[in-house]
Amino acid sequence: MRLQKYMADCGVASRRACEQIIEDGRVTVNGIPADLGASVEETDEVRLDGKRLRPQPERVVLMLYKPRGVVSTSSDEAGRKTVQEFVKELPYRLYNVGRLDLNSEGLLLLTNDGELANRLMHPRYGVNKTYRVVCDGTLSASEIATLTNGVQLEDGITAPAKVTNIRRSTTGGTAFSITIHEGRNRQIRRMLEAIGHRTLRLKREAYGNLKLGDLKPGEWRYLTPEEIAGLYESGK
Repeated sequence: MRLQKYMADCGVASRRACEQIIEDGRVTVNGIPADLGASVEETDEVRLDGKRLRPQPERVVLMLYKPRGVVSTSSDEAGRKTVQEFVKELPYRLYNVGRLDLNSEGLLLLTNDGELANRLMHPRYGVNKTYRVVCDGTLSASEIATLTNGVQLEDGITAPAKVTNIRRSTTGGTAFSITIHEGRNRQIRRMLEAIGHRTLRLKREAYGNLKLGDLKPGEWRYLTPEEIAGLYESGK
């Protein structure tokens, strides 16, 4: 097996990223610095920065459309429905990548790949997340500028966001799309509260290179190897 594939199977990164790691001289095979294009067997000792690499169990990443009224936890003391109930028949222990609050809906990733989950949630990588929002009232030009440039919250000012597709909603409020790369608790709801608006609906439609597509609430699908590799490249 090619060394870069072995490393990807160990959960290091995508094959392309592993090639660069090999070229950087960070990998040894049986104590010898590895060359790009090297092949390895299961019995070989592969180390990255001195740490032994071992293949992971089958890596699973799936996309779930979390409905409103469902909590993003493995269990709930109040007896509310959890996202785990939608995947309970699968023979894997899956964890969510971040959360969507009770009244939010849309794209939620679940995986048994801890390396990928940590990467996607780490602020360093700044993976984009796009939401479709409906709020009450009319957003003024100055309020849109505040959302775009940064809103002062109790835990600091938010990073610049992208606000697009602004229109009047059928409920009389304002509908718009917003893309952020932070993952603060209830961030978009708090941003709108800070400028005097209440969130009526919040739906995550995209995460990195992924889009919710035609999934309906409660439906899920496995990600393809190409989509998983794309997630590893997100935010670089």
